Amino acid sequence: MGAMSIWHWAIVIVVIALLFGGRGKLSGLMGDAAKGIRAFKDGLKDDGKGTADGPSEGVSALPRTDAEKEELKR
Repeated sequence: MGAMSIWHWAIVIVVIALLFGGRGKLSGLMGDAAKGIRAFKDGLKDDGKGTADGPSEGVSALPRTDAEKEELKR
């Protein structure tokens, strides 16, 4: 019971080959996760470079309240 037979090793090798192989699903999944994290970090970066026409890229233009409009007039 303590020793692994050849069939146990064969199954372990097949599972490892499927997960970590060149075209394995896990390696593709990890690549996609890394791209998503990188895109998220890039989205969080705010250089404060807004255009004169409106807010910076990725920032939605929300309607202003009356108090905000009055503040802008001053």
